Amino acid sequence: MAADFKTAQPVEYYRQFLKEDVRPDGRELGEIRSTILNIGSIGTAEGSALVKLGNTTVVCGVKAELAVPTVENPEHGYIVPNVDLPPLCSPRFRPGPPSEQAQVVSQFIDDVIKNSKVISLEDLCVLKGKIVWVLYCDMMCLDYDGNVIDACVIALLAALRNVSLPSLKIDEETGAPTVTTSTKTSLQVKSEPVSTSFAVFDDEIVIADPTNEEECLATGVVTIVTDGHGRLCAVHKPGGSPLSDMQLKDCIKRALSRGEEVRKLLNETCITLDR
Repeated sequence: MAADFKTAQPVEYYRQFLKEDVRPDGRELGEIRSTILNIGSIGTAEGSALVKLGNTTVVCGVKAELAVPTVENPEHGYIVPNVDLPPLCSPRFRPGPPSEQAQVVSQFIDDVIKNSKVISLEDLCVLKGKIVWVLYCDMMCLDYDGNVIDACVIALLAALRNVSLPSLKIDEETGAPTVTTSTKTSLQVKSEPVSTSFAVFDDEIVIADPTNEEECLATGVVTIVTDGHGRLCAVHKPGGSPLSDMQLKDCIKRALSRGEEVRKLLNETCITLDR
């Protein structure tokens, strides 16, 4: 009977739970699903990580290539993020060009990278005006069950912390670089942004870390990004139900707490990996 009611009246089904301050999966309104992190899972990449946020699974691989810098910024390298939401991760995505959601998430990740200054672009410079590193950060969703932005940001941050760039030797006569894979240099991560997403139900109830089902029923969503210094790096609110000042402050407070949890998990995983 419950399954039939859920299928026929999904919104009312959720209301029955939310009025008791609980969700159908047993979580409290502000509770985040369990997070599992694995670093260095792709041997062919300069850095990689796999994240499971509940059932949502994202893998990030970072590949480094050499390129010529722009005239305007001769000492700046590049970071190019790309999010892929393939059909294999959910029936909601179709084969063909990147979906609108994938493009929006990719752009948001790019904004987070720039706003938080997670990596100093000067650190990617090999030879001023001639050679810089380009970091292609590809995030692929393997299983989609909502809140892919948070999973992507965690995977990206972990993968960047895992990056090791090969040493380069520049030929004095030709200026051509020679890659030396025997010695590598770790990438210096300057900031550690973490995003926390919320869904708004019935224009007033705010729930953290929404599942795919909750996203579909939501009247609005918001994502808040904070760094390790307690600073607000970005707020993503693509329309939908507005938030009151009190609700927004509560979301920011929860985002700061969530950021501390993720950075602790990241540090513990990196220590285990070093052993």
